[in-house]
Amino acid sequence: MRVVPNWAVATAAAAPVLLVTGWTVAGARQPTGYDPVRDTISELAGHDATDAWIMIGCLVLFGGCYVAIAAVLHAAGLPSRFLLAVGGVATIALIAFPRPTVGGSLGHGVVATVAVLAMALWPAGSALRLPPGPDAGHPARPEPPWAFRRAVGLSVTVLLLGLFGWFAFEVTGGSRTGLAERVLAVAVALWPLLAVLSARRAQLAWAAAAADDATAAAPIAPAGLTAPAGPATAAGPATAAGPAATADAAAPAHPGRRVTRVVPHDSRRPAREPAPPRPDPLP
Repeated sequence: MRVVPNWAVATAAAAPVLLVTGWTVAGARQPTGYDPVRDTISELAGHDATDAWIMIGCLVLFGGCYVAIAAVLHAAGLPSRFLLAVGGVATIALIAFPRPTVGGSLGHGVVATVAVLAMALWPAGSALRLPPGPDAGHPARPEPPWAFRRAVGLSVTVLLLGLFGWFAFEVTGGSRTGLAERVLAVAVALWPLLAVLSARRAQLAWAAAAADDATAAAPIAPAGLTAPAGPATAAGPATAAGPAATADAAAPAHPGRRVTRVVPHDSRRPAREPAPPRPDPLP
């Protein structure tokens, strides 16, 4: 599995900061009648908003963060990464469909719904792709990061869909639309950060375990196979017995190993003397 780069962790951490900072600063620039509990985030980027560029810039950067994360979060699987990228692109597309001052906008509503649903469903995509528990067919395969396990992914999706239902209820007839939207936005923004940290932690742990296994499996030379010592020195045994004694002393004591014995020169078989010259034939 590919390692999540450091810049992806920084990008995932920056996304919720951008979102909260954007609506806080942009909300402070609005007239007194703007109420963050009642009014939505989209109004901060509308036509009549004061300094709408603040919220527009934050939305573009926020969506770009999730497109970049989807490109490198390989632990989530292709379906989840696709949904995460769709959510980021739809968030950026919101600036092309600003909410009007009076009434609603079908285009804005459709794009916002696609963005929220994609960001809410992507945890379930990775959870359904992976087995619910340890793989019996591959016992040596490590478990997925905790954020991508089936129970965790499905639970997060159910929670996000519940918050989306609360926001939809407030839009149709409630008085806390802005509060519901902000709670949903923070929850949607925090889960990619937790998923990236989970994948990063699991990958570093797997790399450390692989390094430990490689160190433990490294061959160690037995003590008896070390190179024999050099020629006997003055402090060693006497060398009067000749080369044979030196060879016997240096040979390791391993049963069954063939040892070549060096025979002294004086005990070897003497060389054959040349034959006497044959007498000349008679004349």
